[in-house]
Amino acid sequence: MGLFTFIKDAGAKIFGGKTSTEKAAEASAAAVAKEAAEDRAAEQHLYGTISTLGFDVENLNISIQDDMATITGKAANQETKEKVVLVVGNSSGIASVDDNMEVEIQEPEAVFHTVKSGDTLGKIAKAVYGNAMKYPVIFEANRPMLEHPDKIYPGQVLRIPALDS
Repeated sequence: MGLFTFIKDAGAKIFGGKTSTEKAAEASAAAVAKEAAEDRAAEQHLYGTISTLGFDVENLNISIQDDMATITGKAANQETKEKVVLVVGNSSGIASVDDNMEVEIQEPEAVFHTVKSGDTLGKIAKAVYGNAMKYPVIFEANRPMLEHPDKIYPGQVLRIPALDS
């Protein structure tokens, strides 16, 4: 006779163990549950951060799935709404933010700028406003997320408000 080959997990279970398909399904379910738990923990951390920063948003809801965050609620003004989006979007693991927030007081929207290597607030101000000395406008527009004008990093997204006339 000789050696015969079989598909290991195709037959009846005689040893009481689990098939590789069952083991894979369990591992997949465990990974999904772990990721969901991590998403809930990230949501709670963001709630805490937004609260600590003092942003006024009624009925704030943050939902994270994979690398996308969805935000709902009613912000006191456009600036607060944009800052909440930036706090969430500039968090590790978040690639996109679906902003479904409303604003109580309508105001012009700011432009968002993604920091590139070599950028400074002065360089950004020069490009946007034509005057590098307007960098404090950008710094103030991104407080309290920015603690110092020299502490920005590539990939960070900043609010660039229109200049008051």
